[in-house]
Amino acid sequence: MTKQVWLISFIVVVLLGALVIDFPAIAEFVGFPEGQFQIRQGLDLSGGTHLVYQTDLTDVEPKERSDSVSGVVEVIRRRVDALGVAEPSIQKTRDNSRVIVELPGIDDVNEAISLIGETAELEFREGIVGKSIDENGSMISSNYDDWADVGLTGANFVKAEVQFAQGSTVIVSEPEVVIKFDAEGRQKFEEVTGRNINKPLAIFLDKQLLSAPKVKSRINSETAVISGGFDLPEAKRLAIQLNAGALPVPIELIAQNNIGATLGAESIQKSIIAGLIGLLMVMLFMIIYYRLPGLVAALALSIYALITLAIFIAIPVTLTLAGIAGFVLSVGMAIDANILIFERMKEEVRRGSTVRLAIDTGFKRAWTSIRDSNIASLITVVILYFGASGLIRGFAVTLGIGILVSLFTALTCTHIVLQLLASTGLRNKASLWMGGALIGQDQKSEIKNQA
Repeated sequence: MTKQVWLISFIVVVLLGALVIDFPAIAEFVGFPEGQFQIRQGLDLSGGTHLVYQTDLTDVEPKERSDSVSGVVEVIRRRVDALGVAEPSIQKTRDNSRVIVELPGIDDVNEAISLIGETAELEFREGIVGKSIDENGSMISSNYDDWADVGLTGANFVKAEVQFAQGSTVIVSEPEVVIKFDAEGRQKFEEVTGRNINKPLAIFLDKQLLSAPKVKSRINSETAVISGGFDLPEAKRLAIQLNAGALPVPIELIAQNNIGATLGAESIQKSIIAGLIGLLMVMLFMIIYYRLPGLVAALALSIYALITLAIFIAIPVTLTLAGIAGFVLSVGMAIDANILIFERMKEEVRRGSTVRLAIDTGFKRAWTSIRDSNIASLITVVILYFGASGLIRGFAVTLGIGILVSLFTALTCTHIVLQLLASTGLRNKASLWMGGALIGQDQKSEIKNQA
């Protein structure tokens, strides 16, 4: 099988996959559940509440601030999940000074604010035979009410950190979580471990089970080790969750912005209309000015739009108004590569090249300009993404994806279709290939004879 056939097959597979993701009816027809592929809408499109919390890090050591605020984010996420909010966005700023919470489609804003502002509650609880554990000490329930209170809470808890088990190597590492108590907590911990040997001791955060390690022996120490097959990300996550309960960082609501769903619906409608108008105008210009190659570019632009939208849904990208703006902008940039290629093709034809040779040479000679311009654009995208937050990052994401997909469609889809057309009788139709009226009739006749 030739390289050209492989490339065509790949393009067809990608396009079919994009169609399945983009159109719910097709997805359901091939067996995907209803609602499997949906565009994730940002707060400004779906409506909801935008909350900004100021963190108080006065009593937190500088090296521990990032983990402490990450713990706050984790606690808020657990509380928001309990509200049943779909696709919430909860993130901290780079300097750890603020936590930004976006709750799309929230009905009771006051309830959400009240729940988010509560202090996290960490508890240790022992098993009850027949309810949480069986007669052999194996856990049979993770329900908070099935475990007994032992009076050991986050008030007795100092900190948690990740370390590696003694004897583990860099290659075969065994991460575990070390927790530290104050004097009162040490005494309580010794008592509860003494009467629960070979039984699980449950650790709950906000009445949600985090871990239930088995007690191997009475522990008379200010530290305890939680192990049991963690990988490093899991161990770090557990430590952050524990620290969130033990060392709650005070937060204060400093900004609130409520956005109605009606405004979001209007924004979507106007954005779609603007995007379609822009797409059709670009296609119309390419067809009028470049004729047959322009028609191929319009086809490639349609493929570009389908693939880009499918990527947005599959990742998924949270689409905001700024993100839609980035997508619309990338439509114009997507056609830029085609224009450079077509102009190079016309230069080759003027020099006496056949249409087929002009296509290959035009792509090769335009590549340097296309590469440099797109690299410059991608550098800007990277700076925007890592140097900003919120809506600006959404703009950078959609623009960056658009640029990369446009390179694929211009350098593969457009190229392969033009090669296929040039292998047919259409290659002798100079008027179809020479758009822009930039060559004379005599030259057209000469080109036709050479082709």
